[in-house]
Amino acid sequence: MTKPATKRFQPPAIDTLPEDIRNRILAVQEKSGFVPNVFLTLAYRPDEFRAFFAYHDALMEKDGGLTKAEREMIVVATSSVNQCHYCVIAHGAILRIRAKNPQIADQIAVNYRKADITPRQRAMLDFAMKVSQEANTVSEADFAEIASHGFSDDDIWDITAIAAFFALSNRLANVTAMRPNDEFYMMGRLPKQG
Repeated sequence: MTKPATKRFQPPAIDTLPEDIRNRILAVQEKSGFVPNVFLTLAYRPDEFRAFFAYHDALMEKDGGLTKAEREMIVVATSSVNQCHYCVIAHGAILRIRAKNPQIADQIAVNYRKADITPRQRAMLDFAMKVSQEANTVSEADFAEIASHGFSDDDIWDITAIAAFFALSNRLANVTAMRPNDEFYMMGRLPKQG
């Protein structure tokens, strides 16, 4: 049996990072209470860290025809088929919070076709999965099908870009043996006490 990859690419200490990267990591830590491992792992290559998170934010934090929860659905579904432990767990937590639904991420990760989502969201995930797994076969029929659910060309670009970007992320996470932080597992599962 082949052993899984070990943690080969050790992240630098936070206090040795360039100021902009250190500040971003500390801001995330302040907001969430911990530093997600993706930030530490990608800090191994500062220029790529900047490019990765600039594109991530451009795709995931903007307004448009897709809700922020729908964007996370794409990440969870495609990361599941790409067998990315980190992204399924981390983005599953974000999806639960953004959808205000403690079950949706697990449903989508296991089998989005059986999840409690709308027909429009299923069409979105069908298209995203095709982009993720067999983009070379995307045809005019696929565009017509997704457009029939009310998606604009800009929405279709977003679906495509998210699926493609997270294919990159999934592969980096797998090769670097990136593990989800323990904190992600319970996020969004229970109502906040307050």
